[in-house]
Amino acid sequence: MARTAGSDGQKTEAAIRDAALNLIARHGYEAVTMRQLGEEVGVQAAALYRYFPTKEELLFDLMTGHMEALIESWEEARPASSEPADRLAAFVVNHIRFHVERRHSTHVNNMELRSLSRDRLSAILRLRNRYEKELRLILREGAEDGSFRVEDSALTAMAIIQMITGVIVWFRPDERLSVDQVTETYLAMTMRLVGAEEFEEKKNVRAGAEFRAW
Repeated sequence: MARTAGSDGQKTEAAIRDAALNLIARHGYEAVTMRQLGEEVGVQAAALYRYFPTKEELLFDLMTGHMEALIESWEEARPASSEPADRLAAFVVNHIRFHVERRHSTHVNNMELRSLSRDRLSAILRLRNRYEKELRLILREGAEDGSFRVEDSALTAMAIIQMITGVIVWFRPDERLSVDQVTETYLAMTMRLVGAEEFEEKKNVRAGAEFRAW
């Protein structure tokens, strides 16, 4: 991909990405033109091709960036604890917060897979599988050590991913529930789904013990 050096070029490239995410999320990839994008950024459409030679390359860049940032966020959020319930809780919390903060990026990443060519689609799916493999591993290890009651870790992982990603469809920060409240509720639902309701009880006991010690 062609890159334009210098701070101005970097700012323009970032502005192109932001504008593209907003436009594609609102109108769909096929409906957005490079001329429309140029008008949104405030540059000639021809100038966009210095940064992204094709519209599909721009879409691929957006989707790759989303998945790489998601994987990196999990690497940073991964707890030191080896307990499956602690790791599952960290995964759910990080996943919800990441996607709520990146509503447009999430929408584009989920809805526009159909707009990618075969090779680029395969590349995005490999990144998705790399990320979701982490959840499948947590569930499988939890089932093996008795922390979870899960018969099919792959199917359960799929159900959890769909549930916690779906928060962005309805959640609005100015409505009655905060991000923390939504996250706590979805975490409790996830633990019930995997048969680990006692996780919340243990967490509350630990919190009470820490409070009394303080």
